[in-house]
Amino acid sequence: MAALCFTFLLRHMTPEKFYVEACDDGADDVLTIDRVSTEVTLAVKKDVPPSAVTRPIFGILGTIHLVAGNYLIVITKKTKVGEFFNHVIWKATDFDVLSYKKTMLHLTDIQLQDNKTFLAMLNHVLNVDGFYFSTTYDLTHTLQRLSNTSPEFQEMSLLERADQRFVWNGHLLRELSAQPEVHRFALPVLHGFITMHSCSINGKYFDWILISRRSCFRAGVRYYVRGIDSEGHAANFVETEQIVHYNGSKASFVQTRGSIPVFWSQRPNLKYKPLPQISKAANHMDGFQRHFDSQVIIYGKQVIINLINQKGSEKPLEQTFATMVSSLGSGMMRYIAFDFHKECKNMRWDRLSILLDQVAEMQDELSYFLVDSAGQVVANQEGVFRSNCMDCLDRTNVIQSLLARRSLQAQLQRLGVLHVGQKLEEQDEFEKIYKNAWADNANACAKQYAGTGALKTDFTRTGKRTHLGLIMDGWNSMIRYYKNNFSDGFRQDSIDLFLGNYSVDELESHSPLSVPRDWKFLALPIIMVVAFSMCIICLLMAGDTWTETLAYVLFWGVASIGTFFIILYNGKDFVDAPRLVQKEKID
Repeated sequence: MAALCFTFLLRHMTPEKFYVEACDDGADDVLTIDRVSTEVTLAVKKDVPPSAVTRPIFGILGTIHLVAGNYLIVITKKTKVGEFFNHVIWKATDFDVLSYKKTMLHLTDIQLQDNKTFLAMLNHVLNVDGFYFSTTYDLTHTLQRLSNTSPEFQEMSLLERADQRFVWNGHLLRELSAQPEVHRFALPVLHGFITMHSCSINGKYFDWILISRRSCFRAGVRYYVRGIDSEGHAANFVETEQIVHYNGSKASFVQTRGSIPVFWSQRPNLKYKPLPQISKAANHMDGFQRHFDSQVIIYGKQVIINLINQKGSEKPLEQTFATMVSSLGSGMMRYIAFDFHKECKNMRWDRLSILLDQVAEMQDELSYFLVDSAGQVVANQEGVFRSNCMDCLDRTNVIQSLLARRSLQAQLQRLGVLHVGQKLEEQDEFEKIYKNAWADNANACAKQYAGTGALKTDFTRTGKRTHLGLIMDGWNSMIRYYKNNFSDGFRQDSIDLFLGNYSVDELESHSPLSVPRDWKFLALPIIMVVAFSMCIICLLMAGDTWTETLAYVLFWGVASIGTFFIILYNGKDFVDAPRLVQKEKID
């Protein structure tokens, strides 16, 4: 039996040590962390001093080293997502970040400020919704991968057997990972989205589950992380699995999304849509082949659906992607280019059926995973649809939801839930659950990558494109614009710190956080805002004469417009760029 994680924990704290006590039935283990030497050992309950300050916790996220020294991160609140296969799934909703040090007197003022900033970064990531865990079930693997494992795999701890692509606290758990005897305290945590629903069609009850696993490799925010890295890891890679559980039988359908797998970037520069830049120096085929070699090993055949525009600024990316697939010449890959915006312009979203009809035969060939109530594998999924648009968010999620519905239709008919000839979209109660869940999935993935909810969710929720939906898309686009230009540097730094892409060295002579901002970064945007505001005030509060009012409006109007063009002309001087990992990862 696998060494599962402890479910019930108590955290005891003394000035010298942290104690994490396992309170499961029959457990006597206590994880001990020396706050001075940082040594991790295993003790027993009688070793916990009565004077220790005690509080319940629900898991150890790990440890991290900052300027002030080490910190222990623990889960202090959780909410139940649901149960499947008799396993409880939880969402972590609050955390404590505990310093090993009892005082900060050993730090200089600059070090104190840097440590405060690093803590703010850490808390920023922890406050992003979407951390999930189970102490008894491996959330990082699909049903099909779990069915094809050895007895030795089943004996491993949850941390050892986890798919490291989806363990977001893997870096934080590195010290516990090195000591197998404490692995039951090491809780792998997934980042993404999970929803579970008990549903009924034709009086037959089944569980329907949607899981999106966000990769921690080449993770980051929208404009600062694009394309692939030298290892072939794609930005914003997400594995989404749809699961059905009925009368002991289990079925799943897996899809993936990820950035266009060549070396390209799209750094913010205050323009609404910065031009994508394809690297001229990089070996695209090397990274491209690394990406798809791993994808074929993990998932099998690849049906690539590229949803970006086939004209304008996106056209070179589509052409490069198509050329790479053609040059690789692999029989395991099929490439479908579908210009989403062109085909669906004027709100003609019914034309998505063109794409579904085009790939229907391929989807039937890929099939899905199905295991019967006796545990016998009836069908295997032979490959996946790998979908992408520019962000792998909005257009991608729409298409994935439609492909998943088609697979679910086939699964429920085979399981006997749907009668012959019945259509899933005609089941009003289930359709509402289904559409809202996929829209929630879109919002979760979008907030984690772009900083706002997804676009086009009115179609995902209702099956129709609405004018209100267009207005909401405009609002979210404005918020994205602001965040991508003025706060995403901090967000990117936070993720890099959390995942271990940047390690804090308190002995470092020059802190990257001490790099001063150019005066223009703060001054000109403020001037522009003040000038624009004064222009509006002058219009609202007319002076004694229209001549005077017009003079004020012209002055402040010219000031605001002039400042805007100065900023736009040299936009990169004003965006909030990351400071911790300076090297562009596509180089």
